[in-house]
Amino acid sequence: IAEVIEFGRRAAERMQKIEGRDAELERLTKEIEKVRGQMNRAGDALRKLRAKAAPKLSETIRKNLADLGFRQSEFEAKLSALDEPRASGFDSVELLFSPNPGEPLKPLRAIASSGEISRLMLAIKSALAAHDAIPLLVFDEIDTNVGGEIAHAVGAKMQTLGREHQLICITHLAPVAAAASSHFVVTKDVVRGRTFSNLQEVAGKARREEIARMLGGKSESALQLAASLLKEK
Repeated sequence: IAEVIEFGRRAAERMQKIEGRDAELERLTKEIEKVRGQMNRAGDALRKLRAKAAPKLSETIRKNLADLGFRQSEFEAKLSALDEPRASGFDSVELLFSPNPGEPLKPLRAIASSGEISRLMLAIKSALAAHDAIPLLVFDEIDTNVGGEIAHAVGAKMQTLGREHQLICITHLAPVAAAASSHFVVTKDVVRGRTFSNLQEVAGKARREEIARMLGGKSESALQLAASLLKEK
């Protein structure tokens, strides 16, 4: 008898689930439509914000690039609609760059050299400094094919960016090194047939002499120029 009663209980539960399936399906369908509507509204709002911000961002980056030696370059943050929504929205964002006049805009990943990438990153990060949450930025070979006035501009940009982020820059340019808040020198020594790298911070007189060395020597004129660069900080 107990088995019959238990069978009856299970049968009643199954019947209740079957009878309530249509109602549950209707509830879930309504919930899906509700969430889809919320997603569409959020996606459309994000698309409008991006469409408004992209031209302004592109213009700011173009100005930064001009300061960094790309005086006739073009840059564009291009929005393209996705086939399917993603967690990041309804659009993809592609960075297009043309370093020289007369050349078409192409995806950044396809045409920029390592030296260009560093300066491009500096231009982009400078434009986004107040909104970027990345705490540490590393710039290597940022001084490739750069000198004179542009070297000072690179140093100034990095100094400004350093107010929002911690920067590590590997450079051979005295104006860039002089703009830093801290200066470390990397040297190599050979001991018993093995090469060792050493990292040493320089400050005061030692830093002035290192900046002078980067300028081409430790002559009195080089030392005076080094002192002048350090005063500009």
